[in-house]
Amino acid sequence: MASAEATGGPRILVVGPSWVGDMVMAQSLFMTLKARHPGCRIGVVAPPWSLPILERMAEVDEAHGLEVGHGQFGWGARRALAARLKGHFDRAIVLPRSLKSALVPFLARIPRRTGFTGEQRYGLLNDRRRLDKAVLDQTVKRFVALGMPAEAAAAGDFPIPRPRLAVDADNLVELRLAQGLSSRPAIGMMPGAEYGPAKQWPLAHFRALAEALVERGFEVRVLGGPKDVEAGETIGAGLEHAHNLCGKTRLADAVDLLADCRQVVTNDSGLMHVAAAVGTRVHALYGSSSPAYTPPLTGNAEIHTLSLECSPCFQRTCPLGHTHCLTRMAPERLLAALLAEPFGGEG
Repeated sequence: MASAEATGGPRILVVGPSWVGDMVMAQSLFMTLKARHPGCRIGVVAPPWSLPILERMAEVDEAHGLEVGHGQFGWGARRALAARLKGHFDRAIVLPRSLKSALVPFLARIPRRTGFTGEQRYGLLNDRRRLDKAVLDQTVKRFVALGMPAEAAAAGDFPIPRPRLAVDADNLVELRLAQGLSSRPAIGMMPGAEYGPAKQWPLAHFRALAEALVERGFEVRVLGGPKDVEAGETIGAGLEHAHNLCGKTRLADAVDLLADCRQVVTNDSGLMHVAAAVGTRVHALYGSSSPAYTPPLTGNAEIHTLSLECSPCFQRTCPLGHTHCLTRMAPERLLAALLAEPFGGEG
């Protein structure tokens, strides 16, 4: 790796988050670091699944996959990675607040290690910041704050650059051919939400919206991971010009397919943040979660929420057993919002 003198700036290692949406939002930190430290070199420690997303970020100079299963401590893997990184970085920023996430920078003997106080990480971090949740009231603000001087971070007085993922036009052409996609204007649908069912708009609503869109000349693309295959079938089965792409594409493919959509309808999920980061019009559905905490970071979004007395509850499943915050959000509302946009029809 090049020295700090050769790169013209500090060498900064960021320990990244473990969720798709959070990794997209971490780009706001990377952009901030590049703006504040011209010539700096940014490395990211991240789960292997997230490496294709990091490859689409111009600010990331190198990425290091940490192969540790969910919930596992992974002492051996962390120690081995730290040995490879030792002597290569001047500073580390640890985004997760767990103890184990701070181990690699500590074991690599990176001189300055910044992060929020949490899980008794005294010693592991030597630049500990107190998290004021009232000031840093969004996930992305918390990420960016760790790249700012402590005083500015504590005041919450700093800009938040919007993530922007690169799109691979050649890969998109191959995907369109391989998946048999049409020339109809495409609407993306993302029915999944890893956190739980209290964040998921009913599949019957997605299905009704898909039928109405196909009837009006659109193509519907349902995107998600292997866990969303059944949901995709519920939405698109037997419906011409509706494509269930769940589990059939890589994460990097989703970036390109979403960039090719005119608009998307999505739960508060990781793919919502991907769609926002490629500039596609986002219709974001919020039930148990709050758009004030994890909004799509784009000026091209419409938030759909009923703001019931019982929401946001931030629970995985509805404590009242009815999920009215989502079930009462009618497909007709989303259809009207989609059709209100310029280029909303086949034209």
